[in-house]
Amino acid sequence: MARTKAQLSSGARLADYLTVGFLAMQCPVGQVRLALEKSGAQSKRRRGLPREVLVYFVMMMVLYADVAYEDVMRLVVEGLRNLLGEAGLESTVVTKGAISQARGLVGEAPLRQLYEEQVRPHGPPGMPGVMFHGHRVMAIDGSTLTMPDEKANSDFYGHLSGGYGDAAFPVIRFVGMTECGTHTICFAKHGPFEEGELTLAQSVMDHADKSMIVTADRGFCGYEFWQRGLRTGAKLLFRVKSVQSLRRMQTLPDGSYLSEIHSNKNLKQKGQTTVVRVIEYALDGIPDAESSYRLITNWMGEDAPSAVELAALYHRRWTIEESFDELKTHLADRKVILRSKRPDLVKQEFYALLLTHSAIRKLMTEAADRTQQSAVDLSFIHAVRVLQRRIPFVGAIPP
Repeated sequence: MARTKAQLSSGARLADYLTVGFLAMQCPVGQVRLALEKSGAQSKRRRGLPREVLVYFVMMMVLYADVAYEDVMRLVVEGLRNLLGEAGLESTVVTKGAISQARGLVGEAPLRQLYEEQVRPHGPPGMPGVMFHGHRVMAIDGSTLTMPDEKANSDFYGHLSGGYGDAAFPVIRFVGMTECGTHTICFAKHGPFEEGELTLAQSVMDHADKSMIVTADRGFCGYEFWQRGLRTGAKLLFRVKSVQSLRRMQTLPDGSYLSEIHSNKNLKQKGQTTVVRVIEYALDGIPDAESSYRLITNWMGEDAPSAVELAALYHRRWTIEESFDELKTHLADRKVILRSKRPDLVKQEFYALLLTHSAIRKLMTEAADRTQQSAVDLSFIHAVRVLQRRIPFVGAIPP
């Protein structure tokens, strides 16, 4: 059942306060305080709202996207009072303007640090969809999020082309790397709309390692980005554009073949080529499928998976689109995804969104593991609803 401002103002249910407890389990107060200290954003005085409260507030406003700031803050204060031991919180009344000012003092850094330290691939190796031939399955892709049409946001982030519908709102562009078996967006980089996905993807790719196989769509299949991926030690599986020339050098027993990619199609000198394995295939009987697909991989040799296995694996990368959809339609479910009206607070809210999404995904993974299911088979919408109703009381959670 959707919450309204009137419902919360007339008296929140105990379950609303308990939601804060779930966030405190996933981002313990001790870790929040450490992140505040490292970023220089810890409270200088114990008067007013502790900065820890502001961190949980930004995460809670993601879950309660259509609820007034003041009501969300009341839920956070009531839910955390036992845990923080702040007697003064009981009588604290905070206005919307004061909340925005306090959020500005906290800044982006603590939430970014919490995200970078707390959110990692976490799918159990035995869970369906998590691993492929001993490697954790990851996907990299980009998307956008809308925000309020304020001048500061518009000047900093820019708009989609056009001026109607979603294009009427400023947008933040981001690239993320998702663990396909859990839908968790483990690494991400954001920037203004005019900053290209391939630019943002550089630092995201750096988080890959030899335990992973990273899949990517054709928009990321450039020589320099491929080289960057190779340096991480990860297995790579990228789709290539139909216009890219790939000369067949050696045909392999499974029908795939070896070829070379070049830093510049007009420059093929030594040191500017890399050998790749090419997999060409078609999807028969699949509606709307393209006539053919081509993938390249650095996974070759006797222990390499077959071309059919790799082709099937590539299409699991679409789970990253489902992860982005969860951010946009299941958590926010409105035309303007982010609520913040200033660029510094947009950045802060971006990491709060990823932290909250990850917390829900961890809950779902734990539930799926207990029942020997795949985490991606569980309903994200149902998990959000369960989260708002059945979380243990926060006072029982250690700091």
